[in-house]
Amino acid sequence: MTIICFGGHGFLGSHLVPLLQREHDVFVPRSVDCDLREQIQVRQFLHDTKPDIVINLAALVGGIGFNQSRPADLFYDNALMGIILMHEAYKAGVKKFVQLGTICAYPKITPTPFKEEDLWNGYPEDTNAPYGLAKKMLLVQAQAYRKQYGFNAIYLLPVNLYGPGDNFKEDSSHVIPALIKKFVDAKKQNSPEVVIWGTGTPTREFLYVEDAARAIVLAMERYDGADPVNLGSGNEISIRDLATIIGKEVGYEGKI
Repeated sequence: MTIICFGGHGFLGSHLVPLLQREHDVFVPRSVDCDLREQIQVRQFLHDTKPDIVINLAALVGGIGFNQSRPADLFYDNALMGIILMHEAYKAGVKKFVQLGTICAYPKITPTPFKEEDLWNGYPEDTNAPYGLAKKMLLVQAQAYRKQYGFNAIYLLPVNLYGPGDNFKEDSSHVIPALIKKFVDAKKQNSPEVVIWGTGTPTREFLYVEDAARAIVLAMERYDGADPVNLGSGNEISIRDLATIIGKEVGYEGKI
């Protein structure tokens, strides 16, 4: 089959694309090739490539600091990119559309481990809400297009990912790479302590990025349902315990 993987040069995409290329012809456009916020560009790109399947990993995304400083960009870019791409994929006759969501779409108060039936039981955590709700609307779109047009769009919700090729930039990294960098820097500078935001009691679920990539391939091949599906490990860890483990692995001996 011919597959287009938007966002395929990113963290998750760099692990997913090699798996897809084993059996399929795969296009991995960059934003300079096709700006997903420009409908005419998207329409033309799909017309030229004629994909059987579209996988959308494309996102403007970052950590807590990034979310606090750019909420409008997070909402606008993520909503617009997904809405345009899904609509134009339907119009182009794409056989299957795989949309990646985010666990930031879950309500602020959600029992752990997260279950799909809890997705609509409240408002997301305020810092993550613009990003999470923009992505959540793509689930609504996928279900609406399936109901009205019979369009086979599926929606996957990966938990927090980590692994090779992660983002270590201070202004946009997620928790595991951010903690690794904090401890590595502290060790190099002989800092007596490392300060971690929050109380350390909240828990998170993490999934190794290569496992997430395999899960997406399996869903692409085997899942054709309307309901959202979590991709996760099923295991929770507190931020305090996570920091302790990372500090020990880095070899940091100061105070946390």
